[in-house]
Amino acid sequence: MTKTKTIGLVEVPEVQVRGANDGIGYRERLPLISKQILISNLRAGGFDAQLVNLLEGDDEEEYGEIDWGGHTLKKVLVGRKIKSVDPDAYDAWGVTMNFTRQREAACQVIKHLASTGKPVVAGGSDVIAVPEAYLEAGAAAIVKDKSGAANWSIFDHLLGQPQREELSGVLFADGTEYRKRFPGLHPEDWPLPSLDVIKECLGVGLSYNTVQLNPQGSVFADVGCDRKCDFCQTPTYRLGYLRMSPQKTLKWFELQKEAGARGVQSQSDQFLGRILFEGGRQEILDILNGLREREIPFAWVNGVELKKATFGRGIRPDGDLTPDEELVQAIWGWDGKVGCYHAFIPAERPVEGKEAYYKLMPWREHCNMMRTIVRTGVPLIGYGVIIGFPDDSHESLLYLEEALSTLYQELKAINPKLIFRVRAYSLSPIAGTPAGQKICELGLLAFDDPAIIGGFWTPCVNTKHLNYLELSDWQNRLLKIGDSVRGFNLTRDSSNN
Repeated sequence: MTKTKTIGLVEVPEVQVRGANDGIGYRERLPLISKQILISNLRAGGFDAQLVNLLEGDDEEEYGEIDWGGHTLKKVLVGRKIKSVDPDAYDAWGVTMNFTRQREAACQVIKHLASTGKPVVAGGSDVIAVPEAYLEAGAAAIVKDKSGAANWSIFDHLLGQPQREELSGVLFADGTEYRKRFPGLHPEDWPLPSLDVIKECLGVGLSYNTVQLNPQGSVFADVGCDRKCDFCQTPTYRLGYLRMSPQKTLKWFELQKEAGARGVQSQSDQFLGRILFEGGRQEILDILNGLREREIPFAWVNGVELKKATFGRGIRPDGDLTPDEELVQAIWGWDGKVGCYHAFIPAERPVEGKEAYYKLMPWREHCNMMRTIVRTGVPLIGYGVIIGFPDDSHESLLYLEEALSTLYQELKAINPKLIFRVRAYSLSPIAGTPAGQKICELGLLAFDDPAIIGGFWTPCVNTKHLNYLELSDWQNRLLKIGDSVRGFNLTRDSSNN
């Protein structure tokens, strides 16, 4: 009888940059949605796939330093030590890395796992964007198909099993590439996770000292995007936009609750993409009303596109931008027990006469949408603002500060109990995107260290008018708008201990 092949799927340690604007002053153990999907996919293919979670633990290991504005920033791995893992514990390994910030940590993991000759497969957004870094670390193959359709065939190949499907969407260390030949695996066909997998992947989300709903689960109910924003990697995957049916989506949420989750994060930022299809609006209402009926609170941790919650659906540039109030209530409404308990909302920039990207709303209409959202009772809003665009200046950021302060005051007047926190991110020139390439071509990249570029907090770019230190000062000013949150310490010289 043939022995079932084992695969260890590694979640790499957390990377912290000490001594800078580095975001959260405590560890945020997010739910592991990608591992839920990947483990379930590989088990359905007959593999014994197991999670190896190096985020669990409090070991710290400094692995580098950065000279930033006269300060020495220390790069630290936090979690279980990489060398605590036996490279021979599984027949093969898988490492998923979507974030530039953890690239160096992932490469250290790959180097260690490959040291005894066991094959290591790497995949994820950053891996696809910069495959050479992961291949140099020792990865045997790179998976370039984000849908999961390539997983069985690559592990069959590397483990010497009969090939059930042709290789597709993979790149090997010797440079051989099998380009994607088949349609991606549709989310409707993703195998449902078992309760033991979900329990291992539960996490802890921000509570802002009001709504305590830990542990939290996670669901990703669609893949791809209908937009082509130049700062995003998703358009390069050529997936189109594919979504689960309401029935399948609700089943994923139900399983999170059954496994012990008190709240569930929706980690898709294109959940509303289904509104572009016939019957899509009703799909959204069916899902969200179904969650309320099942008493499953939910959060939008990656934001959803506001324009799609208007009567114009964001289909045409001249479309109606009036909020669809029934839809807005369904998406963000909270009654103290069920509904949306936390919403991350990507902000627009208050620039008259132009829009940075097609999906953004003009500032006046955006503010009208924000007022409508706050009237639904949503208790917690993380409001993401990006600074560091090439044309940013003291004048434009002063205008932004005034606009955000006014908006904050208006929203608090509607709901004094609202916790509204501005999350002032530094522009990140994400690898593989046109926007990232443009920043480099303009000579505005001040630091090319992955832990800085991928961190979103510590500025790594200059603008045509400001240097990165001036951007850092502006970042601190903007962070003071809104409600303070215990546990955050964002002064430039502070440590995140």
